[in-house]
Amino acid sequence: MENEMAKKQQSKAIDMLNGSIFDKLLLFALPLAASSILQQLFNAVDIAVVGRFASSKAQAAIGCDVPVINLLLNIFIGISVGANVVIAKYIGQNIKTEIKKTVHTAIIVALISGVFLLGFGQFIARPVLIWMQTPSDVMEDATLYLRIYFLGMPFILLYNFGAAILRSIGDTKRPFIV
Repeated sequence: MENEMAKKQQSKAIDMLNGSIFDKLLLFALPLAASSILQQLFNAVDIAVVGRFASSKAQAAIGCDVPVINLLLNIFIGISVGANVVIAKYIGQNIKTEIKKTVHTAIIVALISGVFLLGFGQFIARPVLIWMQTPSDVMEDATLYLRIYFLGMPFILLYNFGAAILRSIGDTKRPFIV
């Protein structure tokens, strides 16, 4: 059973170490680029939908939260890319014990960080928005939206770290599909 799973995993992985690099790089980069574009479009869609079906005040509230959300996401995407590099290094060296340890550590970091942000974010949402000088007429909506966003942080971080783990074996298609 374990051998079958390993074979399936290897069939989806891109061997970046052997053969021509151009086609492999293209297969690796296209889903990765498409995933990044879709993640950026997520906030744009939020603003567009709210702008179409809600008030301009609600749209402004979301706009006020974008810098905080982007800061947090980019910090943790950077950390997940670091985990990606370490895992890929161990894969290249074929050190299976270190691969397992690093994957488990990455998942634990994602879960602990996500749960921490879920809880801590409920308390810091309003003070951060005050610090950013969010206009008072959108403060309540901006605080609510940011608190709701913090509720999803464990899932967002788990996705980003899981995608980084899959990318370390050369699989960019599954993170893109998810």
